[in-house]
Amino acid sequence: MENEYDQLQELMAKHNLMSLFEHLTFRQKVAKVMAGLKADKDSGDYKYARLQVARLSAPVCAILVPVLGIGMLSLLATFAPERDASVEVQVVEEIDPEALEDIEDLEDEPIEPPEPIEMEDFTPDAPPSEINDVMDAPATEVSQDQAQFEEVAMVKSPIVMRGILGNRGAGARASAMGQFGGSGVTEGAVLRALRWLKSQQQKDGSWLKTKPASTSLALLTFLAHGETPASEEFGPTVEKAIRFLVDSQDPKTGMFAGRDGHNYTHPIVTYALCEAYALTKVPMVKTAAEKALALVIKGQHPSGGWDYNLKQTTRDDTSYMGWCVQALKAAKMADLHHPKLGDAMKLAVKGMQKNAHPQGGFGYTSPGQGGLTGVGVLCMQFLGAANKPECKRGLDYMAQKASFNWREPWGRSPVYYWYYATQAKFHAGGSTWQQWNNQFSRELVRNQTVMKGAAKDGKDMGFWDSPGEKEHGDGRVMDTCLCALQLQVYYRYLPTFKTPKAIEEDDDLVSEMDEIEIDITI
Repeated sequence: MENEYDQLQELMAKHNLMSLFEHLTFRQKVAKVMAGLKADKDSGDYKYARLQVARLSAPVCAILVPVLGIGMLSLLATFAPERDASVEVQVVEEIDPEALEDIEDLEDEPIEPPEPIEMEDFTPDAPPSEINDVMDAPATEVSQDQAQFEEVAMVKSPIVMRGILGNRGAGARASAMGQFGGSGVTEGAVLRALRWLKSQQQKDGSWLKTKPASTSLALLTFLAHGETPASEEFGPTVEKAIRFLVDSQDPKTGMFAGRDGHNYTHPIVTYALCEAYALTKVPMVKTAAEKALALVIKGQHPSGGWDYNLKQTTRDDTSYMGWCVQALKAAKMADLHHPKLGDAMKLAVKGMQKNAHPQGGFGYTSPGQGGLTGVGVLCMQFLGAANKPECKRGLDYMAQKASFNWREPWGRSPVYYWYYATQAKFHAGGSTWQQWNNQFSRELVRNQTVMKGAAKDGKDMGFWDSPGEKEHGDGRVMDTCLCALQLQVYYRYLPTFKTPKAIEEDDDLVSEMDEIEIDITI
């Protein structure tokens, strides 16, 4: 047995096989491989070297290839030329409210009067002057649980309705005023009005007379200026107003306590709550707004219009319809939900067309011409029907008949008519707006009653009283709100002609028309 083993050893030594079992260090292996590669190709050393190279090629490549790739990318990034990014930036200096208080009174510069036009005899349309007969509050308990309202913190910056409310910030307001014809003078009048409204608020958060309607108008005026419950000067005023409106709603029926005889209150409050939700995103406000919205949609006639008290009749009241349309549009832009909201807005176009005069203008409850033309035009613009003949003819009619002269007011309810006309002309843009802006802003600023240093902090306050024979039952509060909202037109919403295309396509409610933004109340 030993002889056989010795013979095997001799044979393996002869063929150099023992070297395969030797333990070599890494350096020795490398040297052996290098030497083997230089040996004769038929030799064992060469084959050994080739075998080792084949074994090691895969892991070496797996490491080297990524490392080389990273290195190449680093070199490319280092030596690649940088592209200069061109960004257009507009620096807007925020308006200093203190500086607005020192603005001198406007000089009484003569305004070139329009060409005299022979006026046709017409009976001024009656706006909702009936907002004075207040109905008794329902016997049921209507207050909401305030703890639920307080659980949600108010959003500290305005939530943008798809970009539409972006101009309400301080800096953006200044930019928008510069673009559309406002000034520090008009903004000073707005601030004086806001301070006066703040001074008139009751402890429960309301304003007197028709409390829900007046409170809604006042709230809309503060919201138009970008004020929220988080605002420093007007925050508590806004929060109390929102609380009052939410607590005024019957949680079961959705109706509001203290409404007027024809219930203009309901669409007005609905509008205010929709906009308040858009700016605050408080769930309790959303719930109240959607309940109120459902009643507005339910009250729409098959013809597309509305009547007093949201009743189903054949009477389509243009003035009442105006508030309902604004409520629908506010709900749409606040992303509130109702399955029939889009259909209601489409149908409302037909309701407005029903009261349009063939020669231009809109009547009260039938085709006509008069002060309510602005209501019809503005609502058509809201509903995406600005290119309809009825809307265009309405603008033409106002170009001939409407004027803004405090000493010679337009109709018996001029502030009401002017408010709609101002919004409609702003959305029309161009020379239509420029000519009107030269009249209305100067007249409003001149005719504001200014109370020097009357605020608690020593700042000025101001209000308006209508020059008309017959204005609304809520008097000075309503007049002040409507006048202030006119002076806020520059930044409250985007005008129709500036509406982003993306929004038009998303809110395409009327076929073959461009959609426009949410807009103004009366």
